[in-house]
Amino acid sequence: MSDPTRPLSIVVAGGGTAGHIEPAMAVADALVEIDPTIKVTALGTARGLETTLVPERGYRLELIPPVPLPRKPNADLAKLPLRLRKSVAETRRVLDEVDADVVIGFGGYVALPAYLAARLRRRSGARIPVVIHEANARAGVANKVGARLAQRVLAAVPDSGLDAEVVGIPVRAAISDLDRGALRSQAREFFGLDPDAPTLLVFGGSQGAGSLNTAVRGAAQALCDSGIGVLHAYGKKNSLEPFDATPAYVGLPYISRMDLAYAAADLAVCRSGAMTVAEVSATGLPAVYVPLPHGNGEQRLNAAALVAAGGGLLVDDADLTPDYVAQAIPPLLTDPQRLAAMAAAAAGSGARGAAQAVAAAGIELARAHRTAASR
Repeated sequence: MSDPTRPLSIVVAGGGTAGHIEPAMAVADALVEIDPTIKVTALGTARGLETTLVPERGYRLELIPPVPLPRKPNADLAKLPLRLRKSVAETRRVLDEVDADVVIGFGGYVALPAYLAARLRRRSGARIPVVIHEANARAGVANKVGARLAQRVLAAVPDSGLDAEVVGIPVRAAISDLDRGALRSQAREFFGLDPDAPTLLVFGGSQGAGSLNTAVRGAAQALCDSGIGVLHAYGKKNSLEPFDATPAYVGLPYISRMDLAYAAADLAVCRSGAMTVAEVSATGLPAVYVPLPHGNGEQRLNAAALVAAGGGLLVDDADLTPDYVAQAIPPLLTDPQRLAAMAAAAAGSGARGAAQAVAAAGIELARAHRTAASR
């Protein structure tokens, strides 16, 4: 019988990429804001960004073996059962160790083992409940399977392929509450940018994006000639030829203070992963979204509603060339009225309160589970 007086123990499963980790961390922050006694444990893998991001946010991280889910039949498919069994066993050990009351999953390599381990683990006859949040416009394999086991299924947008309650994407308070105008001077000084020049932010997600790097760096002289400053996060695994210019062209492998990056910018060029679209729209930053040219097309869908509302532009990866950047970006960045209209539309499209909604669902199920397990 469980001690009903101990703090709730909640496990969040969302490792691998920033698109899975950031929603998990936003919900973790919301959980302890609602109830500071809650103990949050994050599941992750040794090869994911969570090894850095989770400890930086102050949460316990437990590593389990990753379980990649192949989209097509290949050699990895034959290895899936053994990998899954090993990962589920390790996850059950973690759930036992932290005496978990609920699992909140966000898809990705660690989510499916977490869902299955919760289903298998019982305490006083009560299974650990599961909450799922799907951030993408098209649900991934892990969440499609997990939705059959979950007690609550939440999603960012309608028609994700899951029977889900739509709440938006959990975004951390540092982003959702950001006042770009109030921080602009501080942010530009932080990055060494011109305080007055129209400024372009370029980033390709946590890993960078080669095609974005090539296109924008190739148009560097045209941007400079138009009086445009650039803050360019090119990715830790990539390189970018320096460009000495006035206004400044600042290239960095990675930006840890994305709140200040958003505040420094007047326009972004970026991918359209679900988390990227959520953060950029939450800050009211206009953007040129460039979906990944492969996958199942979810990146295009992620940005579709925002673009239709007027908060951004959608450009195919193949069309984002140095010539496009040189011809399309300066007229936009030097048109304050158009940027203001796009910013208002972007801010209107961003969903706030999603992190609190997911956290509240998790707490409700955790308390119900605690009551059932203590009988």
